[in-house]
Amino acid sequence: MTLQTMTGGCHCGAVRFRARVDPDARVLACNCSICLSVGFLHVIVPRENFELLSDWEDLALYQFNSGVARHWFCPTCGVKAFYRPRSHPDGISINARCIDGIDLDTLNIEPFDGRNWEANVAGIRADGAR
Repeated sequence: MTLQTMTGGCHCGAVRFRARVDPDARVLACNCSICLSVGFLHVIVPRENFELLSDWEDLALYQFNSGVARHWFCPTCGVKAFYRPRSHPDGISINARCIDGIDLDTLNIEPFDGRNWEANVAGIRADGAR
């Protein structure tokens, strides 16, 4: 598998990242309350394939429920470009909508029933990124 380097960030440009991503990676559209609210499309990568180009200290953090997931967002424009998901605590979930130059029409977006997270999470944990 050849990884592709992609960059992205928030709306105002204060948050920037670079990630090495499998071009055939699954893109998940979760229907849980937070993903629906922010329009998040998940591309999950191992932590070592993600690099924050801006400063972690400049991000705002939101946590709820179990507190495992770490929802970082830009405090200036409010966009959540990535976060550490509860399903993959050693990974980063990138919002496909925040990847530079992405054409959403070319992605194979799969639904994920996050409203029933406990019953369905095993299906996306199988290989660490899927």
